[in-house]
Amino acid sequence: MNQIEIIELKPRLHLFRFPVGQAYLWRDGDELTLVDAGPPGAGAVIAEAIEGLGLRTRDVRRVVTTHFHSDHVGGAGEFAAVTGATVFAHHLDAPMVRGEVPGPAPVLEDWEVPLFTETSKSVPKPTEQRVYAAEPQEVTDGDVLPFGGGAHVVGAPGHTRGSIALHLPEHGVLFTGDAIANAPETGVLLGVFNQDAGQAVASFHRLVALESDMACFGHGDPVLADASAVLRAAAARYATA
Repeated sequence: MNQIEIIELKPRLHLFRFPVGQAYLWRDGDELTLVDAGPPGAGAVIAEAIEGLGLRTRDVRRVVTTHFHSDHVGGAGEFAAVTGATVFAHHLDAPMVRGEVPGPAPVLEDWEVPLFTETSKSVPKPTEQRVYAAEPQEVTDGDVLPFGGGAHVVGAPGHTRGSIALHLPEHGVLFTGDAIANAPETGVLLGVFNQDAGQAVASFHRLVALESDMACFGHGDPVLADASAVLRAAAARYATA
C-alpha cells in the first residue's frame, strides 16, 4: 500500500485519496483530526503523508470513522497505534470497527450487482494487514466533537446502520461518508451498496437540509462551493417514503 494522492482543499483541509476510498485531514492550529483512515495498510502511508505536509503525526488527536467498511476504517487501528490518536465510531458500527463481528452485507439493487462485483476486486479485504481499533470511543447522533469549531455528529443510517456524517457549521463543511457520493459520469448521487435503501434516501435528505459550502464525500471529488444547492438538486431525484 503506497498509492496516495494528496490534495489541498483549504489551508486547513487536505484530501487523501486511495485507489478505492479517501480520507480527510483537518487542522485546528497544531491539532489535527483525521476523518476516515483508508483501507488496510494505509495507517503508515497516512502518517508519512502528514509528515510530508510539514505536520506531526503526534498532533493527530482523533480519527473519526464514518462507518465500518474496510476502505474507510482499514487503516484506523494501525494509525492509532502509531500516533496514539483516539478512534471514534458510531455505537452501532463499533463492534465491526473493533473486529468483534463481521459487518452485514449490502442489499444490492439489480443494477448494482455487476458494479459491486467489479468494485469488490479492488477493495482491500481484511487480511493480516488489518489492525482493528480495539477500543474506539463510541458516538451517536447529536454528539459534538471538539474540532472545526464544533463538529456535529449526524446520524446517516442506510449505507450501514451506524453510518454518520460530520457537519462543521462554523466552516460550512460537511463530511458525508458514503451516504452521498460524486461520480464523474453522473455527478452527485445517493451512495451505493446500501444495507437499507429507504433509510439511505432519508439520510440523504437529512444531510441536504444542513447548510454547507463544501461537501466532502467518501468517494468522488468534493463540491468546493455552493454545496447545499448542489446537494439539493441531486436529492430532488430521490423521493422519500
